[in-house]
Amino acid sequence: MLLESFPGESMSLLTRIAAGETAAVQECVDTYSALVWSIARRFTRSTPEAEDAVQEVFIELWKNSSRYDPQRASEKVFVAMIARRRLIDRFRMKKRRPVTESADDFDFPQEDHRVIERSAEAALALRVLSQLRPEQRQTMILSIYHGMTHQEIAEASEMPLGTVKSHITRGLKAVRQQLFGAQPSVRPGVVS
Repeated sequence: MLLESFPGESMSLLTRIAAGETAAVQECVDTYSALVWSIARRFTRSTPEAEDAVQEVFIELWKNSSRYDPQRASEKVFVAMIARRRLIDRFRMKKRRPVTESADDFDFPQEDHRVIERSAEAALALRVLSQLRPEQRQTMILSIYHGMTHQEIAEASEMPLGTVKSHITRGLKAVRQQLFGAQPSVRPGVVS
């Protein structure tokens, strides 16, 4: 369906997209791909990541094409604004996403590697850690290895704070039980 425009007045690409004109979609990509690409490269580290981001931006543009108002901003400014907002959201989501590592992939700093290899206790601790439920292992790795607070883990993993605390507490109890047996009063480093 095409909307009629007044004589001498051309409709914007986004208005045409909102009206359902399929040819306008390719014109929009051709017209604004360089702009969106340059913005995406500022927010991303790699070419494949930038390509994904550009695709997301154009999908966002098509979904929001009906929101474009030529009285408020030029089409180019609107495209740049949508691109920038989408890329900021993408960056924030990536930053919030916790780094999940399996116990097998647990990577210690290089200078400590030889010490860890010689330590039977550390190997046992890693084995016990790998036997935990995934959410317990994840929260414990974020807390112990990455030094994140409970609040930071809750925000990064989008879990309630109480749930994060429960996972860590239960994980620690399971590790203690595996390492020190069923003696709840025994604490690491305490000799009875």
